[in-house]
Amino acid sequence: MKLLLTSAGLSTEKIKKEFLKLIGRPTKEIKILFIPTAGNLKNDKSYIERDKNDLIRLGILKENLIEYDLDRINENIDFEDIDAIFIEGGNTFYLLKRVRETGFDKKIIDLVKRGVVYIGVSAGSILAGPNIETASPFDNNITNLKDLTSLNLTSLIISPHFTNKNEIKIKQLENESKYKLIRLTDSQALLIINNKIKVI
Repeated sequence: MKLLLTSAGLSTEKIKKEFLKLIGRPTKEIKILFIPTAGNLKNDKSYIERDKNDLIRLGILKENLIEYDLDRINENIDFEDIDAIFIEGGNTFYLLKRVRETGFDKKIIDLVKRGVVYIGVSAGSILAGPNIETASPFDNNITNLKDLTSLNLTSLIISPHFTNKNEIKIKQLENESKYKLIRLTDSQALLIINNKIKVI
């Protein structure tokens, strides 16, 4: 299992290096399944284009960046050749709802078990944990989700975009949760390889 959970994508040179090392293939051969769905309700989607451009600047071919929007399913996607799945930020509640409704939660778990690298950005990072509790103070639960159980690829819960001004809200969540909570600033990422964990 290989997870790279970020606040703001490949925001530093260290995170970019770990990303490439994690996949371990020449950049021109890397194929990435890119999931923008969490951002579909956002007015400003510039961060999605920024993340795509970051990947292309690393040397990944544009045609190997395969967009897979859970609101517009493309049945012709070949999952066999995918090296990484990149799940964007946005509204975490909406992302979890669409992942469940499409059955894509099971597909993600299957891909990760097969060795496909999971890269999360903000909502995508929260989704990898046991639940999406840390989204509650910051995202609107526009879907009225009651069951916040998520993918459970890790028992750690990510709190992205952490700043000191959020500490009171985060501390309250931490005290109420039975899981370990990891705070990540926009220049940090959490690397998980099987049972080894490292903050970048």
